[in-house]
Amino acid sequence: MEFIVRNAVLQLIKGDITDVEADAIVNAANSTLLGGGGVDGAIHRKGGPKILEECKRIRATEWPDGLPTGNAVITSGGNLKAKYVIHTVGPVWMGGFHVEAELLKRAYKNSLKLAVSKGLRTIAFPSISTGAYRYPVEEASRIAIGVVKDFLENTDKLEKVTFVLFSNRDFNVYLQAVEDLLK
Repeated sequence: MEFIVRNAVLQLIKGDITDVEADAIVNAANSTLLGGGGVDGAIHRKGGPKILEECKRIRATEWPDGLPTGNAVITSGGNLKAKYVIHTVGPVWMGGFHVEAELLKRAYKNSLKLAVSKGLRTIAFPSISTGAYRYPVEEASRIAIGVVKDFLENTDKLEKVTFVLFSNRDFNVYLQAVEDLLK
């Protein structure tokens, strides 16, 4: 499904983010940047050792204590179709009482800003924090779509933002969020 926001395409697809052709795909990383489960593990496995080497370099030079929640860094895409991987750490859901919404907004916003700062035109996101970090997908989808909509309305630097949803349920929840927010 494709929607137009200002001069950009906002796209929803069901699939595997590691198969997406984009300037950058976003990794829902953990703060260690050393791989993990879910999207993070899949990106590291399919992308190969180059991504891990670059993540280790970032940890050694920029973030020795780990990447803080809401921040974003970039590496090459290794063996992926995407040229780059933007790694961001979403919040762990703790009932919504620990600034989770603000941290999730920051993860999306900082990923978008980083893509633009590198001159990238297309970016693909997973549903950040809704897997192992247990963020409710209904709320997370509204935050994600809202941040992307606002960003696209205020810049002409991106041509396409894609959300790649792994399950039918998540795809339908995101579709409802897009329909509600783009009325």
